[in-house]
Amino acid sequence: MDVGHAQRPVVVGVDGSGSAYRAVEWAAEEAARRGVALRLVRAFSWTTSEPHARHPGRVEHYREQLLKVARHQVARAARIAADTRPDVETTTQVEVGAPIEVLGSEAKRAQLLVLGDRGLGGVAGLVLGSVAVMLAARGACPVVIVRGNRDETDGGPVVVGIDGSPVSEAAVAFAFEAAAARGVALVAVHAWSSTAIDDALGPFMDWDAVAVDEDAVLAERLAGWGQKYPQVTVRRHAVRDGAAHALVELSRGAQLVGVGSRGRGN
Repeated sequence: MDVGHAQRPVVVGVDGSGSAYRAVEWAAEEAARRGVALRLVRAFSWTTSEPHARHPGRVEHYREQLLKVARHQVARAARIAADTRPDVETTTQVEVGAPIEVLGSEAKRAQLLVLGDRGLGGVAGLVLGSVAVMLAARGACPVVIVRGNRDETDGGPVVVGIDGSPVSEAAVAFAFEAAAARGVALVAVHAWSSTAIDDALGPFMDWDAVAVDEDAVLAERLAGWGQKYPQVTVRRHAVRDGAAHALVELSRGAQLVGVGSRGRGN
């Protein structure tokens, strides 16, 4: 790991949800463990199409009220971080823009991007699946989803999504280390889809053979890690499914979910 990467912060997406604040607690501990700073980011998505904003003379007032709420949320997140790990340097930022765009940009300058499993709209499946996958595809660091309350997920596995590219190694490394530290199993998910095959070829495909090949891809990505972490029980799942749906389905009861970059970030 280069020095620049080693000094990059752990970034948390804050949106005022309870799960985001739990993610702040987890991220503060992780930042302390890594010896890096913690950065709390609130994406402020503003549009004049909002109902209140269409009334003449109220646009600025409405915008300022929303900004005030956003600033209050990051301030509360900062207090939670300070209470959790007062020794960790913490900075906050309210950034104008859509969450996907803002956090995707932040990921390029982070070594880890952390989200709660509810937020950015309040739908757990959406955040855990498609949002995590989109951010991982755009970013240059693993995306970690902190699941539920500690008492609800204590003992649950660590789940990692693997797409077969070498750049997802960072997510695999994180997942094994996290599973070993917590004494829990690791669920490795590799999703593949028949939609990538031309429809005309579909009837002639040996899908059983494809499934064997895709499982081999997953096994290759995990090769060596089992020897490094022999105490971690690994459960492999190479599934014919979309990545977002597979992550949601296979992470029920998990305490952490990690998704590696697909290598298309800048």
